[in-house]
Parts: sequence; structure tokens; C-alpha cells
Amino acid sequence: MEGGDCRNEFQSLGGHFLCSVLIYGRLKIFIEVMSDMHRPLTLAEIIDELESDEYQGDAVSSIFIEPPDAAGLSDEDSANEDEGGLIDNLSSRQLAANAEIVFTNDERDGYDVDSSRMTSDPAKDDSASSSTSKRKKTHSRREPNSLPSRVWTKNSVFSVPFNQAFPESDFSKYSDFSPVEIFELFFDAELFHIMFEEIKKYAAFKNIADPNITVDELKCFLGILTISGYNSLPGVRYYWESAEDTRNQLIYNSMRRNRFIQILNLLHFADNNKINPSDKLWKLRPFIEKLCRVFRDNFVPVQQLAYDESMIAYFGRHSCKQFIRGKPIRFGYKVWCLNTFNGYLVDFEVYQGKSVHSDDDSYDKDFGKAAAPMVRMLNELGPKKDLPYHLYFDNLFTGVDLLVHLRENHYQGTGTIRMNRVPKDCSIISMKDIKSKERGFYEYSVSNDNILIARWQDNAPVTVASTIHGINPIVNVNRYSKREKKTVLVKRPYLISEYNKFMGGTDLMDENINRYRVSVRSKKWWWSIFSWCFDVCYQNAWHLYNMSHPQKMSQLEFKRNVAVFYLKTFGIQPHFDMAAVKQRMIAAKNQRQGAALQALQPMMVPANNI
Repeated sequence: MEGGDCRNEFQSLGGHFLCSVLIYGRLKIFIEVMSDMHRPLTLAEIIDELESDEYQGDAVSSIFIEPPDAAGLSDEDSANEDEGGLIDNLSSRQLAANAEIVFTNDERDGYDVDSSRMTSDPAKDDSASSSTSKRKKTHSRREPNSLPSRVWTKNSVFSVPFNQAFPESDFSKYSDFSPVEIFELFFDAELFHIMFEEIKKYAAFKNIADPNITVDELKCFLGILTISGYNSLPGVRYYWESAEDTRNQLIYNSMRRNRFIQILNLLHFADNNKINPSDKLWKLRPFIEKLCRVFRDNFVPVQQLAYDESMIAYFGRHSCKQFIRGKPIRFGYKVWCLNTFNGYLVDFEVYQGKSVHSDDDSYDKDFGKAAAPMVRMLNELGPKKDLPYHLYFDNLFTGVDLLVHLRENHYQGTGTIRMNRVPKDCSIISMKDIKSKERGFYEYSVSNDNILIARWQDNAPVTVASTIHGINPIVNVNRYSKREKKTVLVKRPYLISEYNKFMGGTDLMDENINRYRVSVRSKKWWWSIFSWCFDVCYQNAWHLYNMSHPQKMSQLEFKRNVAVFYLKTFGIQPHFDMAAVKQRMIAAKNQRQGAALQALQPMMVPANNI
């Protein structure tokens, strides 16, 4: 490519594939204005033009790709799995998907290429602009003249905003609840009713007689799922085996094996006759919406909230499945999670490309598909949304526009920020120069509207932006020095300490969930999402129990308490009529003897024939 090398790395980002264009010289790109201006650009078209060398102008930071439609028969890659992260590893459906361009100044064009950027020939400007006006704009940006003037001053004074009073968290209303009662605040009677009704509809849909499954049996079913999390076996049938080393007597005495498998096969949450083609998760939508409501209703407000992504492991085929290189869970569904700093899940949204809130996609256009769900979740908190929360997020979400929006809505934000999202006029030491400094060196810049961006040298450079925390007080942290062969003290700005303190809520939730994850498996694509949500109900209930009771309980004991209660209270023990069993055994024996005599008859010779 003319003007220097250009390396394209494709990696998964928030349910998208990210094309990070790293520029080692002057990037020249020409994207020809398409003749059909009413159609959004596909990834293949963008890649073709990115590889051309006729353009000279602003560089591209990222390309976001929507997951392909579910209509395809295969999600297999067009190259070997181990060679992921390259253009050749994208399937034809991914190359045909709509894409969104993000420029290095953090401006976005949602499925729409701005002709003023993509045209280097002045003679083509008029024709390109006239053609672009015919294309439907999916992202409206303010013109430069309407942008507020923001001036950055290096090492200036940061005015810490007045810390509005936040009410003390009150968990007292849960102090008299037992583990079962707290769990049923989340998995309540309405959810059991949804399961009960939809199982009957699904059985009729499959032309199966009404199985007459009761709510008590559904509670036993959930109790068995719970036990499978902390007492897992190679397969679900082993719980009913006659072998002493595998049989679980509590499960054996509560439900028949065939009945459990029948419920597992018929479990459903939506009517198959009412499909929503615009929602890829329509089979779970009533279940997910109900859980989101109860999570918000039982949320006891705390000031520090963390927003991050979580992964649900899944190895089957589905258009929402994501791949993230370098993550503990590389394949699965991506979930945007809003957590308290100590792990309670306030709200969540499973990523599926196009938002289910398609009637209002202004947040997607302003903040991108990764950060927009957080803004919507805050708006859905009801009366609790008026409290002055402090939000913490990582560099996938942080941008100056997002911080400004949060502050305008009486929230404060802190997050690590990517190098290409730091404003160009922000006077701060470059990433290249700070690497030559010793550990503990920092530099910061403050805008005239009180946004602070600090860059600190640890083992690697860290850049953090905040509207609430400043540099002081400086704290000392322990780091091991290879040169001095001992532990040394390193200075760390206050905002980075606060970020590390409150950012881990989602990771803590993941740790709790995966400790005793449901091990029963199913071939249904939505089963892993359902079992994850089921485990989240336990995690949230356990969190409320420990916050409201002086006597703490481990998560294992909490789950065992609920599971044993369900199986002992609602289980139906097998009843054997020994007389009937003996009669069946005698009848079977007589039948075998009669069959043996019949087989010997042709071999017997009459006496008068001798």
C-alpha cells in the first residue's frame, strides 16, 4: 500500500469483528461512492476500498460488523480456526454483513460512508456529495461549527465535582427471608406460569399429547439442575443409575428419569406460532424481559456501578455466536452487563447485532453499539435512575461524548480510554514517549469543561478519563523491580486506584456463576443462555441474602438449601406394588418357558414312526 505498511487485524469486539487498521506511514484510501446510494455498505465492499491506494486523508480506526442473519445453513469460517483474526478467516456471510466505520477522531458513520472523507479528488467532491445526499443517513453528527469549544490544559487543576448525597444502601427488608424465599423473588410464580403455559403450547405444536406437567414438577426440575452444578456427572442419566458410585438418592426419590428428560425436551418460553423475525432471541424474550424487570426491582442502589461484557460459552451454530481471541471463554454469546461493584447484576442485554430497541437507535449512533445498552439500562431504572451513580467501564466503551452525556444526566464516569479516542488537541504525553519513562510517571490534561485524561506508566502505559476523580491523593503501590531484585513503591494517581477498586463487578459475577454452573446439557441453541440466567438468579439471590443477614452463607450452601427444599417438598417418590411386580416376573418367566417349548416341538419324533 502506498505511503507505508498497513496491517489489518480482525478480532472480535462486542459481538462485532473489529478491523484494527494500524498505520505505519501515511494511509491512502479511496472509497468510491457507490451507485446505489440507498444501500448500506457491506464489509466486503469496505475491505476492497481499504486495500486500494488512491485516497489521502483521515485514517480509519475500526470497522464494526453486524452478525449475519440466521437464515444461513452454516457458520463455518472460510479458513482454519487456528488462523482466526485475518480477512481470510471471515465467512461469506460475514463479508456480506453491514458494517460501520469508526475514524481515528472517534467519529462514526453507521453503515454510511461520508463522501467528504472518502473522496481525494476535488473534481469528484460535487458528484459525491450530491450522491450522498440521496443515501439514507443512519448517524447524524453535529457539524464542527456546532461542537462546543473544548480546550485542554496540561497539568491543570481538576475541580472535583460536588459529591451529591447518595442514600445508604438498605437491605433490611430481606433480613427475614430464607434462601428459598429470596430465590423466588427472582424465579417467581410468574416465570413458572410462563413455563407451564408454553410447555403445553409447545407439546400441541409438536402434536404430542398434553404431558400434564405441574408447577411442582418444574420446581423439582430446577432443583435437579441446581444439584448438577455442584455434583456434576458425565451425563444426566447417571443420577438415576443403579450403580452405587453414581446414583443420587435424593434425585432418584424425587422424579423419574424419563419425566425429567420429557420436561427437558418440552421446556419452552415463547409461542412458536408467534415468531418475531427481527429478534434473534425471540424464543427467550419473555423470559429475559421478566428477569431484567425483577433484577431492577430488587436492586438496592449503590453508588458505584460497573459496565462490562460477559461471555456465555456456546459451541453450536447460531448467528449471535461471537469469537473473542484471548478471552477465557472464546466462543459463545456476548452479554452487556450492568453490575454493582460487588457483583449484583442490575440489568443485561444479550448482543445480537441490531438492537431490539430498533425504534430508538439514537444511542447506537451517538455512542456505538457497545456503550448504547448501558445508557438504555440507566434510563430503565425507574425512580432509581435519578440517583447520582458513578459508572466505571473499560476502553471498549469510553469516549469523551459518553462522559459528557453521563454528566449531563447527573451521573459521573471513569474508564480507560483508547489512544485513538483521546482528542487530538489534548496536550498529553504520547504513548511512545511515556514508555521511556520510569514506572510511576504520569501526566494529565484537563479540559475547560472539567474532563480529566491521565496517562500513567506502569508495566505498560495506562490512559484513564474521568469526570469525578482527580490525580490526588497520590497513592503508593507495590511493584517488583527486576533491576533491583526487590519490591519497590510506585506512585499511582487516585483516579486509577478508584477505577481498579470499582471496575470488577462483572468479573466477580462471572466468577460466582462459573463456580457451580449447571452441567446438564441440551442441543437447543438457547439452553446455555437459559442456564446462565438461571445461575444469575442464584447469584443475585445469594448476594441479597449475605447483604441482609449477619450470618453469611457460602454460595454452595445457599444452592444446596434451595435444591434440597425443592426436591424434598415437591418430589414424588416412586411407589412399587410388590405383588404386581412378582406377577409380572412370573408371567415373563412362563412366557420364556413357553417360547422354549415351542422351539423344541419340531425336533420331537412320534413313537409310531420309530
